[in-house]
Amino acid sequence: MRTPVVVIGAGQAGLAMSHQLSASGIDHVVLERGEVAQSWRTERWDSLRLLTPNWMSRLPGHTYQGDDPDGFMASAEVVELLSAYRRVCSAPVLTQTTVERVRARATGFDVVTDQGAWQTDVVVVATGACSEPHVPAIAAGLPPDIEQVTALQYRNPEQLGVGEVLVVGASASGAQIAEELARSGRRVTLAVGEHVRVPRIYRGLDIHWWMDAIGQLDERSEELDDINRARRVPSLQLVGSPERRTLDLNALTAADVSVVGKLMRVVGSTAQFTGAVANLVATADLKQNRLLDRIDEYARQHGLDGIGEPNRPEPTRLGDVPTELSLSPFTTVVWATGYRPTYPWLDAAAFDRRKRVVHDGGVGAIPGLYFLGLPFMRRRKSSFIDGVGPDATELVEHLRSRLGRRCA
Repeated sequence: MRTPVVVIGAGQAGLAMSHQLSASGIDHVVLERGEVAQSWRTERWDSLRLLTPNWMSRLPGHTYQGDDPDGFMASAEVVELLSAYRRVCSAPVLTQTTVERVRARATGFDVVTDQGAWQTDVVVVATGACSEPHVPAIAAGLPPDIEQVTALQYRNPEQLGVGEVLVVGASASGAQIAEELARSGRRVTLAVGEHVRVPRIYRGLDIHWWMDAIGQLDERSEELDDINRARRVPSLQLVGSPERRTLDLNALTAADVSVVGKLMRVVGSTAQFTGAVANLVATADLKQNRLLDRIDEYARQHGLDGIGEPNRPEPTRLGDVPTELSLSPFTTVVWATGYRPTYPWLDAAAFDRRKRVVHDGGVGAIPGLYFLGLPFMRRRKSSFIDGVGPDATELVEHLRSRLGRRCA
């Protein structure tokens, strides 16, 4: 079978690319290992909601039409959104089709799947950035009677055995899981590393409204001095809840979550944590206030001073934080330490020596190979539902020029 473009993945990134390819009259196929929005169906915990408000669920040819623009979609609602989007844009998706190998050749690619092979000029990898949880090597040193669960495997408190829980990682996933476990009656300790603190609501509006307004979400990758560092910045310490509450370390300690520093090592039955947690929270507070300063300045310049009160969140207050804990009370460790994209079916030439894909704004190292939906790929919001559309539009232009040259 032959087609000019093969798109791998039928989540928001793959469907957005399909829409833009169709709009440009480019034949293509979208290959999906499961169903449309597969990761939203099978790889999210039960209570998860989007961190971005519904009005930000913008895709090419689609804007939110519901009656709760300031609410936050649950996973099942995201599945409904993307399934409907697939039907509206008539995306040529082949479900239950697992890619086994993408092999570059002189005139394009062979894409081998469990349902047959495709020959194509261009491959767009749109499988997202959360295909594999990152579990640090320190996990191997935990006592064998402690159950280890990743954020990708976690579903609800009832899933875990009795006993205390250590949640490692205090970005969006870790903070939300720690709070949920504490509210269920569990004793929870949260190991805090680098994190990004923001209020859910500031001056009466969602923090994403302000970040969108001031242009922060559209900041371009080429504008930054260290784009690799920006791509590793943790997700915002946020939760999407009907009451639009703020979730930070102050809120977690108020919910009886104990806080320690970053987990550094395990020695026998003792866990050791960094003593620099005060510096980590001070840095997070400082960066939060810099963002709020920028918002206040934007409000002054645009006549928005009358919108809400500029009430700043209280500084983070932790008190005495231990640097060692006995692991004997703990029966479970939840690893909320981030994710890594994995592409076992790609040629080695697509990666650097650290096994990371090489790309320039989504244009891969192998001619004709593209990526979509990765963190800060072209702009700060590249990995958001709201960000895949603008990135897809720009990649299609590059892709069209390549197809045009090949035809010529």
